[in-house]
Amino acid sequence: MTFTTHPFDDDKLKEECGVFGIIGKDSAAAMAALGLHALQHRGQEACGVVSFDGEQFHAHHALGHVGENFNSETVIKKLMGSAAIGHTRYATTGETAMRNVQPLYVDFDFGGFALGHNGNLTNAHTLRKQLIKRGCLFRSTTDTEVVIHLMAMARGGSPIDRLIEALRQVEGAYSLVCLTKNMVIGVRDPYGVRPLVLGKLEDAYVLASETCALDIIGAAFIRDIEPGEMVILNGETVESMRPFASAPHKFCIFEYIYFARPDSSVEGHSVYEMRKNIGVELARESGIAADIIVPVPDSGVPSAIGYAEESGIPFDLGIIRNHYVGRTFIQPTERIRHLGVKLKHNANRRFIEGKRVILIDDSIVRGTTSTKIVEMVREAGAKEVHMRISSPPTRHSCYYGIDTPEPEKLLAHNYTVDQMRSFIGADSLAFVSLDGLYRAMGETKRNTAAPQYCDACFTGDYAIGLTDLNSKEIQGELSLLAKASE
Repeated sequence: MTFTTHPFDDDKLKEECGVFGIIGKDSAAAMAALGLHALQHRGQEACGVVSFDGEQFHAHHALGHVGENFNSETVIKKLMGSAAIGHTRYATTGETAMRNVQPLYVDFDFGGFALGHNGNLTNAHTLRKQLIKRGCLFRSTTDTEVVIHLMAMARGGSPIDRLIEALRQVEGAYSLVCLTKNMVIGVRDPYGVRPLVLGKLEDAYVLASETCALDIIGAAFIRDIEPGEMVILNGETVESMRPFASAPHKFCIFEYIYFARPDSSVEGHSVYEMRKNIGVELARESGIAADIIVPVPDSGVPSAIGYAEESGIPFDLGIIRNHYVGRTFIQPTERIRHLGVKLKHNANRRFIEGKRVILIDDSIVRGTTSTKIVEMVREAGAKEVHMRISSPPTRHSCYYGIDTPEPEKLLAHNYTVDQMRSFIGADSLAFVSLDGLYRAMGETKRNTAAPQYCDACFTGDYAIGLTDLNSKEIQGELSLLAKASE
């Protein structure tokens, strides 16, 4: 029998990846594994840790969850050393296979080098073709390996010099952690699309995608790594440099809506507080008479609390989530596809029967899950079902590290809001407005001339170049590859 993810899982935007690095701690690999546990929500397909013990590098890579693969003392003991980096992955480029599991490790003339990447490079295929023509042999299909080959082709110099030269040739979004024999390196792209934070645990320095990974090991938060900043941790000091041209700040606003853990602090803001604020704006913009506010667990909970507090309508858990579904041995038959949502959610009938219900969720992607949730609540006896969404309509694909369906498969790309309401079967449907979303972030409104965040999935306003997407040759080759893999 084989593990199969649930077929309804493709109706959520998928997490990108999580990265973690630590230097100056004897149990570095164990700390990295714990950090990856906290970052599991950012990638659930594969995980890996690479460590260095002063003489040798050690690595463990695996498909599946962190808890399934780093739960053995035997595994941790093999990952010796006081420096380690880790990565938890959801594939935004490249198939799910062991050859794509990060951190990637290679041997350069200066020694071993390991790299973990959160984000997506938008000119990776173009660069890959150029590198292959120059004689490079790729072992993976992930865009991250392009950085490795660009470093190999660099004009020599230190690992830092090579990494800078490589990154000056790429476009897109990246937060990286790297490991050499004497340092851990962290770097964010000049736009700062993906998060990366710096912490300290006793005498050890730590890098992580989110502060929740610092919390789990008891590390203190120091600060966010700035957009375009590179930090070099040698175990005793933190060296900072800014080797790239400055660019407008374009942090991904969807981190606040869905991706980051609610107990994290990102870019100086509490994620939980931002989500509650969105619920407040939703209630102000699209309030309606109802008897109960019900979140679609778990991502809809903070916004539902904010909506309830602003509207004065009682909040209750009218839908209960089964947290132990994860994966199943059952093959995805038509019957299982039909049951899909019920395997993960169940209506709490006593609290919704005969009531006018407002459902709060973070987004609508394809619309299939929302349809089944609305149907389930109606079957449980709700008198009315109103849907409120704590993001604007998702009309465009993301090319910066989120696995988004093609625009044609996005419900909001093809339908008006009222047509979407009819499709999901709700009595009413409303999304938070763009300006409302920005108000929840503490802004007066969205600056249309220079948006304060990356919101391309809502607006189609892509701030970073899309070389591969705009190349007919590259798109033709990718289309052929996709057909061959079907």
